[in-house]
Amino acid sequence: MDNKPLMSQQEALTDPGWAYLFAKANVPGSDFKALQTKACEITCWAYYFARDIPGADIKYCQEYACKDPIYAYYFARDIPGANIKCCQEHACKDPNWAYMFALHIPGADIKYCQEYACKESEYAYYFARYISGADIKYCQEYACKDPSWAYRFTYYISSADKKYCFKHAYPENIYGPDRWKSEYKKFIMKKACE
Repeated sequence: MDNKPLMSQQEALTDPGWAYLFAKANVPGSDFKALQTKACEITCWAYYFARDIPGADIKYCQEYACKDPIYAYYFARDIPGANIKCCQEHACKDPNWAYMFALHIPGADIKYCQEYACKESEYAYYFARYISGADIKYCQEYACKDPSWAYRFTYYISSADKKYCFKHAYPENIYGPDRWKSEYKKFIMKKACE
C-alpha cells in the first residue's frame, strides 16, 4: 500500500488497505459492501474495518479476521457484538493467544483455552501462574516437558508437585539419577529455614 492519495473507489478496490481507508473517509456514493469485501481479504484489515468503520458487518468481518489467531483475540477484545466462542476457537490455534484469551477475555472457556495453551511448556507455566481456575496438575504435566519451565514451575507455582517438577527440571539422562534428588533436598531444606 503506497502513501499516495486515493483518486477513486476503483483504485481503492485494488488493495485491502486502500479499501479500508476509502471506507473510513466515508466518501459519498461509495460502494460500502465492495470496500468491506476487499478490506476483508487481509485479516488485519478485516479487524480494522469492524473496529473503525460505522455500519460494518461485524459477522462478515469476524469471519475473515479470525483466520489469524492474533486478530481473533483482538476481535473478541475490541469489537462489541463479536461472537466470543467463535473468536476463542480461532485464537486457540496458537498457544500464546489461547493463554491471552483466557487472561483478558471475559467469558472465555478456561478449560478450552488451557488445553490449547498447554501445547507449549511456556504457556502451560503462564497459564498455571496467572489464570484463575487453571488446572495446576494438567498445566504442570505440560510445563514439565521442558526442563527450564519445570524449574520455574517448582519455584513459582505454590501448589506444584515439587518432586515431579524436580525430576523433570533435572532429567536423569542429562544429569544422572541423583541430581534431581539433591536439588529437591536443597529446596526442601531452604523452605524449612524460611
